[in-house]
Amino acid sequence: MDLLLNLAVNGLATGMLIFLLAAGLTLIFGLMDVLNFAHGGLFAWGAFSGVWVYDLSGSFWLAIIGAILTGLLLGLITEYLIIRPVYGNHVQQILITLGLMMVLSELIKVVFGPDQKAATPPAWLDGSLIVGDVILIKYRLFIILVGFLIYGVTYYILKNTRIGLIVRAGVMNKEMVQSLGINIRMVFMLVFMAGSAMAALGGVLMAPYSGVIYAEMGLEYAILAFIVVVIGGMGNFTGSLFAAILVGLSQAFMAYYFPALSLAVNMLLMAIVLIFRPQGLFGLKVSKN
Repeated sequence: MDLLLNLAVNGLATGMLIFLLAAGLTLIFGLMDVLNFAHGGLFAWGAFSGVWVYDLSGSFWLAIIGAILTGLLLGLITEYLIIRPVYGNHVQQILITLGLMMVLSELIKVVFGPDQKAATPPAWLDGSLIVGDVILIKYRLFIILVGFLIYGVTYYILKNTRIGLIVRAGVMNKEMVQSLGINIRMVFMLVFMAGSAMAALGGVLMAPYSGVIYAEMGLEYAILAFIVVVIGGMGNFTGSLFAAILVGLSQAFMAYYFPALSLAVNMLLMAIVLIFRPQGLFGLKVSKN
């Protein structure tokens, strides 16, 4: 029982880190219909900028703020210069953002150096909590808490605030929203920046979790994020949360009981979902007339 609980906590922590990356991707695709394959690059930049700020300041909170600001800035530049000219064209979006992904990875090597960087959690999150016979790592519990907090705040904003109403209305009918005097381009830019900030936040939280960061990490985790988005349902925010948890738990249990399948389990999950429910677990079925 203790082993199962520990594996579950590990899986939840991994799932929440993937969710922070996938959530931004879901926002950008679900609300803006943009396929951003450079999303993993923003994740990696969040990790490197956060670790850099932490090394300079010694403050984990400043590291998080620095990573989020990096994500916001890169999101602003990416949306304005790269994404805006290719709105509505998925093929061009894929090609141009894949190119941007490579550029972002190489720029990390230029700015921060080509070597891997070590990362450790702050002292107040280091160590474990012992509950009965169960050992729970503090940092993993912290990640789980942050993941659920980000989900709750974002869901509330989208469903219960004026900005959320404007965003959802803009998705359905841009012209109507613009006729009301609302700058829908600015709204979509803010959505893109928010999604980029989520990716950067996931990166800075991933750094102490994995213990080491490297320039190519963005591409690896971006693949996981796309798997989560497909499993949960393209553009479904709640679906991304449940899919990320499912992927994290599957990975944790498979790595312990069936190590040989730990790398393939995510692809296997996606294949099963696509076979039996092509629209994803929480996606809406599109009727063919």
